[in-house]
Amino acid sequence: MFLTAVMTTIGSVSLFGQGRYGADSAECIKYLSYYKEYYKQKNYDDALPNWRKAFKLCPPSANQTMLIDGTTLMRQLISKNKANAVYKDALVDTLMTIHDLRAQNFPKYAETALNNKGLDMINYMQDEPKAIYDGLKEIISVNKEKARPQFFLFLFNAACSLYESGVLTSEDVLNDFSVSMSYMEKLPANETNDKIRTDIENLLATSNVANCDNLIALFQPRFEATPDDLALVTNIVKLLGSTEGCTDNELFFNAANKMHELDPSSSSAYFVYKLYAGRGEVDNAVKYMEEAIAAEDTDAAQDAQYYFELATFCYKNSSNAKAFECAIKAAELDSALAGKSYMLIGSIWGSQVCPGNEIEKRAPYWVAVDYLVKAKNADPTLAEEADRLIAQYSQYYPQTAEAFMYNYNKGDSYTVSCGGMRAVTTVRTQD
Repeated sequence: MFLTAVMTTIGSVSLFGQGRYGADSAECIKYLSYYKEYYKQKNYDDALPNWRKAFKLCPPSANQTMLIDGTTLMRQLISKNKANAVYKDALVDTLMTIHDLRAQNFPKYAETALNNKGLDMINYMQDEPKAIYDGLKEIISVNKEKARPQFFLFLFNAACSLYESGVLTSEDVLNDFSVSMSYMEKLPANETNDKIRTDIENLLATSNVANCDNLIALFQPRFEATPDDLALVTNIVKLLGSTEGCTDNELFFNAANKMHELDPSSSSAYFVYKLYAGRGEVDNAVKYMEEAIAAEDTDAAQDAQYYFELATFCYKNSSNAKAFECAIKAAELDSALAGKSYMLIGSIWGSQVCPGNEIEKRAPYWVAVDYLVKAKNADPTLAEEADRLIAQYSQYYPQTAEAFMYNYNKGDSYTVSCGGMRAVTTVRTQD
């Protein structure tokens, strides 16, 4: 029955398939049928010699299944011959060739064939970092971000090993990091991909490759050549940012600005704000923090945090009016920040120097105390500090007689307008 099935298949196919199956098409088809019958029964020992005959007689383009089955048969044989290093290496070489033939002759399935080849390289060539490096590099150059994510990690691991042994230069390794991360950035965020990204970055951090001078020398000309390449500028920021002492340079600063320009978000705007704040460039810092707040990917609580941080920054840089405005907004957006915001506003008014007569000069202290009282009411944990400042500012209240000279009495309503800020308060005196 077995022979009848085989001969029937040969007869039916030979009528119309001789060109496809090569010069000796009958023999090709015969051995294809022979091995396949055994293969279906998982009788791999008997399938193997018939497969070898088919593989020798048939053109690689004759039958894709022959190639796919061949990889299974080679893996079985490799497993059985682990102890025979020479024979095992020859079998692995054959396995790699089969993957290549599938990719070349069935281009629709080339991506799958090359990914399978990469997995077999990782499984069977662990002691050959140069072979894994060259092979994975070639696969990634073809499949790009469609290569299996673990290939990027294994490629970079091999690159670091080859650098330690003197085979690769630091520039080679940094190039491989850049390529790997640029493709990883195109993959969806999930637990597996995120871990691979982290592992690659950790490998770089623990290697002897990345130092600031190397990174700047490598990336400066690339940035100048293609400043609008988002993947490039993102990698520059990540690499320099993770290298100790490598953020205080123009390349990092310009790349961070460009990254935000190309792919704006609240986090990228905030990042650029921090850079300008560190340089003491108040106007630019304010500009980018306001972009972070205006971004659609933040909620009210996050905006309140941003406003409070900006208020603190502006106050420290003598921009009291802007600090006052931002602190008010922080309190309005998040009641949990109200106490700290009012406390800050009290300090802002308490430090404000206003021109004019003695009442106009001292009136800011009334507003300061108003907000300090609001601060400790909103957040009792601030009471001790608020009371200390209240006692300090109260010393600067005018005397009753002095207020009377300007037609003001204790308890009168008073509007303070000074330094771009405005508030309604109550006249208070020291006696």
